[in-house]
Amino acid sequence: MAALNWDDLRILLAVARESGLMSAARKLDVDHSTVARRLSALETAVGARLVDRSPRGVRLTDAGQTLAEYAERIESETLAAGMRLGGADRQPSGVVRIATPEAFGVWLAAPQVANFYGRYPDIQLELVAKSQTVSLSKRDADIAVTLSRPVQGRLYSRKLVDYRLGLYASRAFLEAVGPIETMDSLRHLPAVSYIDDLIDIPELRYLDQISPHSRTVFRSSSIVAQQSAVAAGLGVGLLHVFSAGQDRALVRVLEQTVSVGRSYWITLHADQRHLPRIRAVVDFLQAIVREQRGRF
Repeated sequence: MAALNWDDLRILLAVARESGLMSAARKLDVDHSTVARRLSALETAVGARLVDRSPRGVRLTDAGQTLAEYAERIESETLAAGMRLGGADRQPSGVVRIATPEAFGVWLAAPQVANFYGRYPDIQLELVAKSQTVSLSKRDADIAVTLSRPVQGRLYSRKLVDYRLGLYASRAFLEAVGPIETMDSLRHLPAVSYIDDLIDIPELRYLDQISPHSRTVFRSSSIVAQQSAVAAGLGVGLLHVFSAGQDRALVRVLEQTVSVGRSYWITLHADQRHLPRIRAVVDFLQAIVREQRGRF
């Protein structure tokens, strides 16, 4: 195999992060033809196809993912050396994709992005906030906030924070039906929850555990939609205390009886944890839960 050119490896990293040749070219401030030519040269050098092209963009092959991991380690070491030898004042830059559960992304992360941008204007954040699992090994994201600690892969993981869910109803709903004082009364009340066959995270299956005979009248894959429906007076629902507790339309009921504990974990590729842009985002997420700890 021919010696690899670092400039070509930089092209591969840009293509991987931007998911397209045109966007990678814009990111690197070079022509599209330069990106295509360098990528072809790199494929020739390693003797393997590195990307699959489609109308929706490009996706790394297994060989491409393997080589990109090596390239990221080279990039990490190069940046670390530069910072140690006098470049410590250089601003981190690049794209960082964060995958989080919807509640964390919408109610905790997104409201703080302006503060992050003010400090790191050269880092572009991409937030994927949905209540489904993502694959870090397939590069669906650079950093994931998960509801459990991964047990496989070359990943670095640590707990961010413990949080709780409680049973809520709107003030208008309680005025109509009266106070909710027993668990047994829940079976007669309309409830909201997730769509069962769209849940692939076991930690989200909590309403049926609390009240298996609830009369569910509305289901949604979105916890934001669920909270909105409860606040509008539809019925009762298990909601995040850190979000529902901030909504004046909502009242927590059966607080001493119904309390579900969960945890958020932060997970990333072990090889990327020392990259300046990744470290900046990890610090950002940790600061969010540290500053908002009283809400959990």
